[in-house]
Amino acid sequence: MTPAPIIAAQPLLANDAAVPKTKIPPSATLPLDLTRWRVRQSWAMAMERLMREGGNGAWKEEHSGELSNDRVLGMNPLLPPGLLKAEIPMCDKSFQTVSKAQREVANIVNKRDDRLLVLVGPCSIHDPDAALEYGMRLKDIADRHSQDLCIIMRAYLEKPRTTVGWKGLVNDPDIDGSCDLNHGLRVSRSLYSALTGVAGIPIAGEILETALPPYLAEFMSLGAIGARTTESQPHRQIASSMPFPIGFKNGTDGSLTEAINSITSAASSHSFAGGIADNGWTQIVRSSGNTDCFLILRGGSSGPNYHDKDVRVAQDLLSAQGHRTGIMIDCSHGNSEKNYKRQPLVARDVGAQLRAGQEAIIGVMIESNLHEGKQGIPNEGPEGLQRGVSVTDGCIGWNTTVDCLEQLAEAVQVRRAVTKS
Repeated sequence: MTPAPIIAAQPLLANDAAVPKTKIPPSATLPLDLTRWRVRQSWAMAMERLMREGGNGAWKEEHSGELSNDRVLGMNPLLPPGLLKAEIPMCDKSFQTVSKAQREVANIVNKRDDRLLVLVGPCSIHDPDAALEYGMRLKDIADRHSQDLCIIMRAYLEKPRTTVGWKGLVNDPDIDGSCDLNHGLRVSRSLYSALTGVAGIPIAGEILETALPPYLAEFMSLGAIGARTTESQPHRQIASSMPFPIGFKNGTDGSLTEAINSITSAASSHSFAGGIADNGWTQIVRSSGNTDCFLILRGGSSGPNYHDKDVRVAQDLLSAQGHRTGIMIDCSHGNSEKNYKRQPLVARDVGAQLRAGQEAIIGVMIESNLHEGKQGIPNEGPEGLQRGVSVTDGCIGWNTTVDCLEQLAEAVQVRRAVTKS
């Protein structure tokens, strides 16, 4: 697997004298050694006990004479990444799936491979069993079209919200407002392990919560930064340290400048606080930069931006800043005018551009599920949900997805013939 472009990482607190009797390795750059980890198991067990018994507000203290924050209702410890990795390690099959796809995606993004990158799957995952079924079906389609398409499953576990709402499987796995993040991390890592190891399908995720990449990112072959966070400096910094390509979406207003600036920033070296080491310590990360970042056109309040003229404008703006990576078209969101049934129309237009020889387009994104549409969360909770139907944005169904992928594969074949003639 391509190593993460991280030059150095140091704990914020590197003095062992400040650590209680059970010492934690100060170096965050050492690989997890399960033997040494077992020696420190008492520390891990103590952390787990706090998580079980602490309850909401376990670590909140009031100190007379000191300022307190009454808006914090409680704080509970977050399990260390190393503990989760020891519980749910990456298997050899997952390693092979991820490493192979990371290389292939990077080649497509940089136009060294003329296949089309297809990021397809649920808007968000709320049912791991249904997601695994989808992944196994998608693997068969991916193998069928492997000469023309590089298919990556959209496996989004976090959801940005315009105001409030369910924030995703990792944040609220039981869909009941309990927001048991430690349980969500275990469920999410288990799902990622099954998708890449059992189904053998490479996956992509949106990087939203900046503390979570150490827990889940090693299973990803592709990442995305959403329209609401595309200007965020912390997300640019994280993107600069990730070992896989990352797409930045244009802003919700449809503007491209912020996303292209983010691509420029992510390609540069950064030093930042916020990375979590396997032992749970916060560390200072110094990255070398990620030159495999690209632009995702998703439309916006100003209208769709997937047409040929929009692609050409975006290509010119990218070239002006010295970027040679290609452009992905999001068939959903602003480009579908928030109507999931229009996604095939957008995909058809993209196919026409490919048939005409357009080489700037390197990929498409499609929101798809086992069944079409979307559903609200009923009063009885997740037990009342229909299997395989989105609880966030509407998605096209499986049969429509298969048709879209077949049409895109044919369009790639035509583009290949046109550009070689």
